[in-house]
Amino acid sequence: MNRDQIKGRITQAKGKVKEVAGATGDDRLEAKGRVQKTAGDLRGDFGDAKERVKDAFDRRH
Repeated sequence: MNRDQIKGRITQAKGKVKEVAGATGDDRLEAKGRVQKTAGDLRGDFGDAKERVKDAFDRRH
């Protein structure tokens, strides 16, 4: 697991917590949570792609 995967998953989890907390009536916190969760998803996906490229490169050499 690479740094982007780890940081992405952490950011995703933080965003989910904010999203759930905001669902109790704080629309702004809920929206911030959704944005943070999406950012975490994207960073995690980027890390996954980097890992796949690295694995493919390692298999060829």
